[in-house]
Order: sequence, then C-alpha cells, then structure tokens
Amino acid sequence: MMMVATRGREQAFECDELIVGNSPAVRALRQIIARVAQSSASVMITGPSGSGKELVAQAIHAASTRAGQAFVALNCGAIPAELMESELFGHERGAFTGAATRRIGRFEEANKGTLFLDEIGDMRFDMQVKLLRVLEDGLIQRVGGGAPIASDVRIISATHQNIDAAICENRFREDLYFRLGVVPINVPSLAERVEDIPLLIEHFRKTRAAPARAQFDRDAMMRLMAHEWPGNIRELRNVVERADILFGGMVISAEEVEQLLGLRSNRPLRVVDLQARIAARAPVADMPIAAPKPVSPKPVSFVPAVPAKVVSLPIDRNAPIDLKVLIETVEQERIQMALEAADGVISEAARLLTLKRTTLIEKMRKYGVGKQAA
Repeated sequence: MMMVATRGREQAFECDELIVGNSPAVRALRQIIARVAQSSASVMITGPSGSGKELVAQAIHAASTRAGQAFVALNCGAIPAELMESELFGHERGAFTGAATRRIGRFEEANKGTLFLDEIGDMRFDMQVKLLRVLEDGLIQRVGGGAPIASDVRIISATHQNIDAAICENRFREDLYFRLGVVPINVPSLAERVEDIPLLIEHFRKTRAAPARAQFDRDAMMRLMAHEWPGNIRELRNVVERADILFGGMVISAEEVEQLLGLRSNRPLRVVDLQARIAARAPVADMPIAAPKPVSPKPVSFVPAVPAKVVSLPIDRNAPIDLKVLIETVEQERIQMALEAADGVISEAARLLTLKRTTLIEKMRKYGVGKQAA
C-alpha cells in the first residue's frame, strides 16, 4: 500500500511539472489525465499548435503503468510519405534502395511503452489503412520482412486539424479515428487560460538559465494577459526569452511588452528604440512574478455615441429607421470609446463594458476594430 501511495504522489508531481497552471481549464485537464492514465486506451489529443499537446501525452505516459518503458514520439507531418512505413514498422536489409542494414521502427522502439503520433491528421491515406490494420491485429511487419511481429504499444495521437472536417472531406478514415480516439482530449489555447501566464513564465525560467531576467510590472502583465496568443505557449516562451535578452535586469512596462509582441508598429524593435528604453529603465534585482489582482467589473457610463437628434427623430413612414443599424452603430462606437479609455487593453475595455473578454473580441472582429485595439 505504501508503494502505491508513493507512486501516486510521484505521478501528481510529474503531471504538475509537465502541465503548468492553476486555471479551471488546466485543473480539469489534470483530472482527465489522471483518469485516462489508468487505462491503456488510445487517446487522441486535439488543440491549436503550440498549446502543449505533446506535454499532455508525456503526462499521460508518466502517470501510467507504462511509465518505466519508452515514450517514443514521431511527427507524422515531418516524415516524407514514402518513408513513413519504414519509420513506423522498420525495414530489413535490402528492402529498398538505401536500406543497407536492418532497422527497427517506432512501434518496436516503443514496445511495452507509449507511441506518440503527432500531427496524425497529416498522415497519407494509404498509410492510414496500414496503421489501422496494426491497431486491430496488434502485429507489425517490417518492410521487406517475413513473419509478423507482436506489438504491445499504447497509441497517443495528436492533431491541430479539425478531424471531423477531414473525415467529411475523405482525408482521414473514420474507422481509424474510432480506433485512435477512444478517449478524446482537447487542450485549451493560451487565450483560454491567460491567468496561468505568470506561472508559465516562472516555469520557463526554471528550465532555462539567463544572465539576468526582465521583470514585468502590473501593466506589462495585464498587456500579456490581453494578448490573443495565436502561437499559444510556444509564442509566450519566445516573448519571455526575448524580454530577458533585451531587457535583462530591468522592470518593463506595457509599452515594452507592446514592442516585444511586435504589434504596435508591426516591425522589429529598432536599435534606437531599444537604447532609449534601456536608458530609461534602471536595473533591478530579481523579484517574484505576481499576477495582477482581479478587479470586479463595474459598469462605466459613456457619453452617448449617437447624436441626440438622431435618437429623438420621430418615425417617418416614408423614411423608416433601420433599428438594427442604429443599435450596431451605438455598439461599435461604445466599443471604440472603451478601447480608447483602456489604452487598447482588451481585458480592461471588456471590464468597462461589463462584457466577457471573449464576447468583446467577437464584437471587435464583427465591426473590424481589432487592429485598432491591438
């Protein structure tokens, strides 16, 4: 019993190290990982590029009974189609031009362990048929080989593609999806868990040494949390590394973050701008990163955006008022006013309008004001 309890603590520690964050989305993800890890069922992980799908796969493996065996990863999108069969199943000497020696494939490397097939949606259709056969029979055959070889491998796959759409377009086999996606897991984007950004920054710095670190003040952290993060965690890691290189040992504000994100001028940070920023910032000792304290939303009254004479006009049978257009005009102008009042910080503008951040973003896209609030 003591061994089981100890292993449980080790698994929890491994999962916390791999899946960083304390947002509701991440807590739910950890719970799913803990449940899935107890079985050998195939798992398909979906989510946007850079969201950490391989880390989820590693966490499942680390918490499973196969943790002592190999975890083998293969990016299906990075292997030429003509070499995929050899990569997966291996080949015998002389099986094809260039096969000078026998080579075992990823299935044999991962025997008794876990095989992670990243970007499975990029696999060629004919290879999907061969993979399906292996999953159904549990037997592999090297290219140019004779007798089949038994394979005991847990398959975890991942893709950023819309698999349902790929199936409808006959780019992905539905029967293969049923074999691979016994348990589907969706990894949230960074924009869905922005409250984890301070913890992620600390985690990046634990795993990467730097002569001096940049510190983000409250406004800078708010700006990071307002960003859309199209590149997800990978993009955040690059921004943090960029900050440490350019502003190491200094406290930076939202203005520097804007430059680091490359949004304001849509061009790289100029040397003269960098020199001015560095000259204006005094070096500081490292300090812990603290997330900004949440502020309860409070309604804010803005001056009516539509002139009173328009609102007060009587309804004319010959010149009816388009109510929908009128409402949209008011809404668009209020959004623009809120963004100006919030200095372009989307989360603050959403607070002023008592809207959810995601709702405001949708409305900004609808009215084409996204770039103005970048």
